[in-house]
Amino acid sequence: MRVAYEEMAREFARVLEKKGFAAQDAADAADIFAQNSLAGVYSHGLNRFPRIVRYLDKGEIDPRARATCELRAGVLERWDGHRGFGPLNARRAMERACVLAKENGVGLVALGNNNHWLRGGTYGWLAADRGFIGICWSNTMPNMPAWGGKDRRIGNNPFVLAVPRSNGEHVVLDCAVSRFSYGKIEDCRLRDVQLPVPGGYDTKGELTRDPAEIEKTGRVLPMGYWKGSGLSIVLDLIATVLSAGNSVQKIGTFGDEVGLTQVMIAIDPQKFNTAQQTDAIVDAILADVKASEPVEEGGQTVYPGELSLRNIRENRCKGIPVIREIWEAVQKM
Repeated sequence: MRVAYEEMAREFARVLEKKGFAAQDAADAADIFAQNSLAGVYSHGLNRFPRIVRYLDKGEIDPRARATCELRAGVLERWDGHRGFGPLNARRAMERACVLAKENGVGLVALGNNNHWLRGGTYGWLAADRGFIGICWSNTMPNMPAWGGKDRRIGNNPFVLAVPRSNGEHVVLDCAVSRFSYGKIEDCRLRDVQLPVPGGYDTKGELTRDPAEIEKTGRVLPMGYWKGSGLSIVLDLIATVLSAGNSVQKIGTFGDEVGLTQVMIAIDPQKFNTAQQTDAIVDAILADVKASEPVEEGGQTVYPGELSLRNIRENRCKGIPVIREIWEAVQKM
């Protein structure tokens, strides 16, 4: 089953306005949900929407709250999200980082006490669309064991790097520091497919590709094993120090994944290069990567963000694939 982008966005906006969002905020938030599904990140679009509505119903997200700047120090700012709607606060924070970068070459906004930002890539694409290099990350609730441990003490803290191209075909790396995000694991379970490679441990303590087994144990693998574990810890440390917000450990005491900490960084490459010079550098590197000899006949390499661009084109034309039960549940809200 497929649904047109415009219809999906309208349904999201209708529900969010009923849940207390101002009309324009509801429309902006709905676009973020719909764009995530449009790009093929269904786990952070339609599939995530019912969970966000539950948080709204429980009062854990304040639909009227807006992030405010609490401290300024040159190109650095510290913001408080006031437990508002995470994606709108995060978008405003990255927009501010871009303003600072335009003025100074670089801008950083540390955003504490925010809620889940949905797809981290949203803010990388935002920066790149404005011509900036974007770097951002978020911490999470404890959802991954540190390397060598069994119980969940660290987050699979999503990390994003974006490089702009004048043609809009930006390079955007958006990844959890677990081998697979929980959203991807959930998506595979809902579609009744196995993960392409082992992503965690089953109830017998053995590596598995079965998403349902990994959800039971919560023992997801860090990407790069000990390297991903170390990266997770350091990202949490930096974000918490800069924002004075909640660490992964503190978020774990809240019961739900709320009150998160995020960092938004924008860098203006035009302080060094013209847009054409940046394009030439990026194009040459990507051309070399794309010229790789494929492992399988007819195969190819892809650069970060390329598959999202393909999904956007296909889903714009054919409609966005949806799980019927979830879509019908949203329509009944």
